[in-house]
Amino acid sequence: MTDGDAAWLAEAFARLASVEGTRSEIAVRMGWLAERCARRFWDAGEPQDDLVQVANIGLLHAIDRFDPSIGVPFGAFATPTIMGELRRHFRDRTWSVYVPRRAKDIRTAVNATRDALAHELDRSPRPAEIADRLRLPEDRVIEALEANNAYRSHSLDDSTHARPVDDPGFDTAIDRAELEALLRHLPERQRRILVLRYFEEMSQEQIAQVIGTSQVHAGRLIATSLAALRRIADASAEADDG
Repeated sequence: MTDGDAAWLAEAFARLASVEGTRSEIAVRMGWLAERCARRFWDAGEPQDDLVQVANIGLLHAIDRFDPSIGVPFGAFATPTIMGELRRHFRDRTWSVYVPRRAKDIRTAVNATRDALAHELDRSPRPAEIADRLRLPEDRVIEALEANNAYRSHSLDDSTHARPVDDPGFDTAIDRAELEALLRHLPERQRRILVLRYFEEMSQEQIAQVIGTSQVHAGRLIATSLAALRRIADASAEADDG
């Protein structure tokens, strides 16, 4: 996304609630993001037009849920939402996501390179760094990394992904509206990590890739951020009681 796009989006979201037609304007302007996500599934046997339509539904959900004040770029916020909508489409229709043969063919090499770079850099490598080492297009590397999800023991329709494992009781202790209010009191990095974890339902591995650290360190950051949020929640509750 260019600086011009980012500036336009900031202005558009500022007038979203008050100017009719802004939601559709944002959706049209950012349609390329929905199509880019849909392209990753074009070898899965579904009509391309249907996939783009599903991706655009995910884009609209992202527009409706996006809060610029949280500090996460719209592209980083919207992409997991769009991809989740596409995966739900396949789950509802086929109960599985088709993995393209080209992704299977390079998956082993991509994973090996990822692990080697993680050791060299002492953090999770970015897809672009893996692509540069393998001399492959970045889209191919991203496709192979996403294919790993199909090889993990849990399935896409496993309900555990809907509730973060970091704190099983968190969802019942604080509702979504209260969580959004409390997040504003956290430092930017902790706020971003919890948005990715609890709003976008990213795994620790995915968060590590986004913020450029190891999966183990990402887990520690999630726990630290959650502890900070709980302290804020407890202080807020005490103030209300007082």
